[in-house]
Amino acid sequence: MGRPQEVDVDALLAHARAIWVKGGMSAVTIRALSERSGVSNGAIYYHFASRDDLLAQVWAAEATAFRAFRADQIEAARRSGNREDAAVAASLATGGYADVDGAAARVLVASRPDAVSSDGVPSQLVKELSRHRALTDGLVGDLAAEVWDRSDEVAQKLMRNCVVDIPARIFMSAGNDPLARYAIEQAVRGVLAAGPPN
Repeated sequence: MGRPQEVDVDALLAHARAIWVKGGMSAVTIRALSERSGVSNGAIYYHFASRDDLLAQVWAAEATAFRAFRADQIEAARRSGNREDAAVAASLATGGYADVDGAAARVLVASRPDAVSSDGVPSQLVKELSRHRALTDGLVGDLAAEVWDRSDEVAQKLMRNCVVDIPARIFMSAGNDPLARYAIEQAVRGVLAAGPPN
């Protein structure tokens, strides 16, 4: 029996991310990863139970790094500004993170954890994806309560529009340029000032 191929799993995840950025989630296949990385299909399957497992691991790794970046931005805004500035910092975090790691930002904005199937994904990783969703929901609820003193469903939906939906839409269509960031900030500040409807 031959010696198993030595594999750098982080390098495989980086190759998978590069494929994802260039061709979208559908382009990430075990065959495409094998061709790009030079690692055999069998060696890839040894480390990833399925294509969905691979996709989930790529997304989870990017989301973890982004969450830490966004938390730092929000905390800095809280220290130097007012309640609204924390929510604005959350909305601008996507563009700021794109300056740090543009490929990671595109993977995160172009997909959500529920877009990654749980078929063939180890249960521990499914729990991690659920935790990412829960942490985003928690952030949205905290910011709604902080800015508007409301945490009802309407307030949380509106805050999600501010910190998740508006930045993602503008970033995907306009890219990460100063005018796009200006548009995001002004749109979000307008919504924050108006507040949720009764």
